[in-house]
Amino acid sequence: MKLFWKIALSVVAVVLLAGAGGFLWLMFKPNAPARLAAAGPAGTRVVAGNVFGNYYQGRSSSAARAAVLILGGSEGGLSSEVAAEARLLQQHGFNTLQLAYFNAPGKGSKLERVPLEQFYQALDWLKRQPGTDADRLGIVGYSKGAEAALLVATRYPRVKAIVLGMPSNVAWDALSMRSYLFGGISSWTEGGKDIPSLAYARPDANGSLLSRFANALRDLPSTSPARLPVEKYRGAVLMICGARDTLWPSCSMAQAIARRAADKNGVKPELVVYPAAGHGVMGPPMAASDPRWRGWSTLGGTVHANVQARKDSWPRIVAFLDRTLN
Repeated sequence: MKLFWKIALSVVAVVLLAGAGGFLWLMFKPNAPARLAAAGPAGTRVVAGNVFGNYYQGRSSSAARAAVLILGGSEGGLSSEVAAEARLLQQHGFNTLQLAYFNAPGKGSKLERVPLEQFYQALDWLKRQPGTDADRLGIVGYSKGAEAALLVATRYPRVKAIVLGMPSNVAWDALSMRSYLFGGISSWTEGGKDIPSLAYARPDANGSLLSRFANALRDLPSTSPARLPVEKYRGAVLMICGARDTLWPSCSMAQAIARRAADKNGVKPELVVYPAAGHGVMGPPMAASDPRWRGWSTLGGTVHANVQARKDSWPRIVAFLDRTLN
């Protein structure tokens, strides 16, 4: 009988250890590699220190051109849609760098503790390129890329214009299993230290991701260090959002950015809201038949509303960059 209990306890111990090992493996396993869009014949793949991306030199007769750093969101790597945005900006005469800031060669696979220094280095690299006017720098980012763009613009003094698609008014905890479960791990670092970040709240009974963000913001103190200090940025701001965004509350966060800027005598951002669109409002225009809408439409709004939002927002973005940088 004693032998039976010894064996039983040993089996239980093995099961518990295996379960703990599996749990740790889930927490620390790297993400699957993101797709890396090729630069194509119009661009050049850049691998220079911490700068990994696609570079597109503007098609313009001007001796010195404005330059734009363009950032994707939580998809990581170099997405084909952001590459298309970069090429469109190239055609309008901008020197454009599409930067991979995680889940790319030489970088962490998760959007966790991403060093802001790599964005500074990317802007430094852009300034050094032949034909770039170092005094005319802009950043275009959507979703987590918009969060990074605003963070960087408040810290890098030579940025003159930023476009924030589906933006955030706070720095959020990392997008990783460890962060979801335990909190306290920032998406971003500077000088090796975490940027103060907001932890995700418990979801509503429906378990929606949107509610994890909205509930965390509901009781956020006005003095929270996770709030992004837009008032420290003196350039021009264009924000774009869809009121039916089901990923995170981008329109209410955009409005919070505008309120903080007004309360603290900062710049006056331009805000464009598309009432029937969701998280797919920004990017190169796409036909309603494009299969990529199947993914975007799970993030709010109708296909028609998102198609129309992109058709309207992209010319606004180009005109804004022309007006503020050229």
